[in-house]
Amino acid sequence: MNKGKCKLTREDILPMAEYGQQWAEKSKTMSATKRDRRVAVGPDASFYFESYETMWHQVHEMLFIEGGGEAQIPSELEAYNPLIPNGCELVATFMIEIDNPERRRCVLAGLGGIEKCLTLCVDGKIITGVAEEDIDRTTAEGKTSAVHFVHFPFTNAQIDAFHSGKADVILAITHDNYSHMAMLSRATRTALAKDFA
Repeated sequence: MNKGKCKLTREDILPMAEYGQQWAEKSKTMSATKRDRRVAVGPDASFYFESYETMWHQVHEMLFIEGGGEAQIPSELEAYNPLIPNGCELVATFMIEIDNPERRRCVLAGLGGIEKCLTLCVDGKIITGVAEEDIDRTTAEGKTSAVHFVHFPFTNAQIDAFHSGKADVILAITHDNYSHMAMLSRATRTALAKDFA
């Protein structure tokens, strides 16, 4: 894989027969990669920070599982390319993870607008998450989706502070019905630092 790229192209896609032969190895490697890119915030929410590598894997998984062939490739690239960091941001899939269907339904019903309440604090400076607006993920009744895609745009100074390893980096959710925060571990910060070009 070509690390440091901000976009997948058709040339990056392996033939599915070749990917199938590598599937077990690629899946094992990706599990290890994702481990340091996941941050739990509170009891029910997690951020999965995406990268070129995670999106390369996701696109190949979709193609491999669904078997749509060449015709499926453009739509997968269109769907997942926006989640690859552009070099001056972090991008996360934000998920509310509740196994019990009834409890999940009740919790989501009270978390409308949560996608506007996601922040990163780097060296005391707040970076407000910007949610993808491909579809409306909060209904008029105030029910939110269990999955959101969020960009955290950094200034050069914030990138420098993140790279320094000296500043605290805190991920927070500030919704009235779900207010929690988590400090990023050293392993997570090391992994995410690679997302800045």
